[in-house]
Amino acid sequence: MAQRLRRTADALERLVAGLGSAVVAIGTLIGVVVVAGLSLVGVGLPAVAPTAQVLRGVADRERRRLGLGPADAPVPSTARATFADPTTRRELGWLAAHATLGWLSGLVGLVLPLYALQSLTFPLWFRWVDAETGGPGPLVWPVRDLADALVVAALGPVWAVLSVLVLPGLARLQEWPARHLLRPAGSELALRVAELRATRAAALDAHAAELRRIERSLHDGTQNRLVAVSVLLGSARRAVLRDPTTAAGSLERAQSAAEAALAELRSVVRGILPPILDTEGLAGALDGLAAGCAVPCSLELDLPERCARAVEATAYFAVSEALTNVSRHSGATRARVTAARHGHALVVEVADDGLGGARDTTGSGLEGIRRRVEAHDGRLFLSSPPGGPTVLRVELPCGS
Repeated sequence: MAQRLRRTADALERLVAGLGSAVVAIGTLIGVVVVAGLSLVGVGLPAVAPTAQVLRGVADRERRRLGLGPADAPVPSTARATFADPTTRRELGWLAAHATLGWLSGLVGLVLPLYALQSLTFPLWFRWVDAETGGPGPLVWPVRDLADALVVAALGPVWAVLSVLVLPGLARLQEWPARHLLRPAGSELALRVAELRATRAAALDAHAAELRRIERSLHDGTQNRLVAVSVLLGSARRAVLRDPTTAAGSLERAQSAAEAALAELRSVVRGILPPILDTEGLAGALDGLAAGCAVPCSLELDLPERCARAVEATAYFAVSEALTNVSRHSGATRARVTAARHGHALVVEVADDGLGGARDTTGSGLEGIRRRVEAHDGRLFLSSPPGGPTVLRVELPCGS
């Protein structure tokens, strides 16, 4: 509740500030209309460039108020340049919207809490108001005694609740034209470049982490088993010279160790890029994951076409990590995997009825999934409230 009240107070502050700038916008709009009308007969053309400078000043003030950054173009110095300048045209569109919609939303945002305050305090000062005038706000019925004033006061909480519900939306509505028309044209590109830099760094980190995982698997598993094979073969060679009857046992143990090393190596290879993706596609790979899950897992697939191998591998590893978490940590009794093409996106979802509370914190497997997904310009959504259920949704672009 306290957070909602803080949001309402913040919205009220923004609306009042926006109302002030809307009043300035109304005056500027009147000036622009006058200059435009005079320019139609040629008289106002010399005033076009100075009017554009005033418009830029008003727009820059709004940019500073909303933290949008400065305009990305100089103020035109001639009437011809003013008419051709796209930044000026966007500022004119904002001026018209803010002088109307911005003024109206700011006025409503200011009036609602005033109505609440007036109604709540009305019993204290209703005697100084003409009875036929009615109560504060849109109330028009006569207020002749304290009972009538208390009825008006009972409407105060209604206005207050309405203010809490409406003001944040009104503030966003008031600022919407500025955020779309006054934002520097290059800012979206700059944000996109920054986003791509971040995802590129995440992709490099994910690649380095994968190399470290492969190195650890080879060093701790396959390499140790191959060392054991070498030791056992050396033992068997010496046994052949000393006691050939004991060599068979050493060779058998060496063969078992070699088979275990091969199995370990196959496991590492499957962890790099599962061969089943090439032979059976994503549908077959997910079917294998669902069948091997320790928790009963249903599968719903709608994959009429294949995506790029790297995209399918990312989806496969996301489902694999999610089902591993379901088996080990969720306490779930059942799980569901769905995968489908939606337009140009591959959407994969893993849900379970477990205890919830999953987090994609740094160092977790889910954080690794997020890095993989973002490296493909995809998105990951996780919903896991305490008590469950948990839903992991991955959206990956996969072309046409």
